[in-house]
Order: sequence, then C-alpha cells, then structure tokens
Amino acid sequence: MSVGGGLSEVLEADGKIQLICDMVRTEVEARLRKKYDMFKAETYKTQVVAGTKYFIKVHVGGDDHLHLAVSQKLPCDGGNCLLTNIREGKSHHDRIEHF
Repeated sequence: MSVGGGLSEVLEADGKIQLICDMVRTEVEARLRKKYDMFKAETYKTQVVAGTKYFIKVHVGGDDHLHLAVSQKLPCDGGNCLLTNIREGKSHHDRIEHF
C-alpha cells in the first residue's frame, strides 16, 4: 500500500501489471532499439499521484531486467498508460527505486 505520495512496498506482478507492460512494450523496444523474446513483469511498486505511477521490474531474458516507470491517469482523465522512463542494465537483485 502506498503512503501519501511515497512508494509502496514491493509487490508481485499480476495480470494487471503484465497488461500494462504489454501496452508499453512496443514503445520500450522502439526507444531502446531492441527486440525482446521475453518481456515478463516480475515485481513492482506504486506511487499514488494524480493517477498511479508504476515502477515495474521486467525480466527480458537471462539475468537481464529493465525497470519501467509508467504513469496511469485517473479513470476520469481516460485511464491511459504513459511510459515515462526506462532503466537498462538491471538484474533480478536490483531494488526498484523511484526514477
């Protein structure tokens, strides 16, 4: 659970988080100029702002992981997801942090 603008504890990714990753995958691959055979959400944290910001650890093969920052607008504002940042060179053991 998030605390007044702070990050939540680490949560296990579920179908909803995987769907968010699937929605931004094409943009991630375009920005990084890479294609991934695997793109599996593992864990995430949230931050409640004007909507929800997700910080998601994504397994992309071997020990390679990405950290994605995705903002989801409030339902009254359309509820759309927007990829705001990507961190490459992450491993399974790297902690998810605000970026």
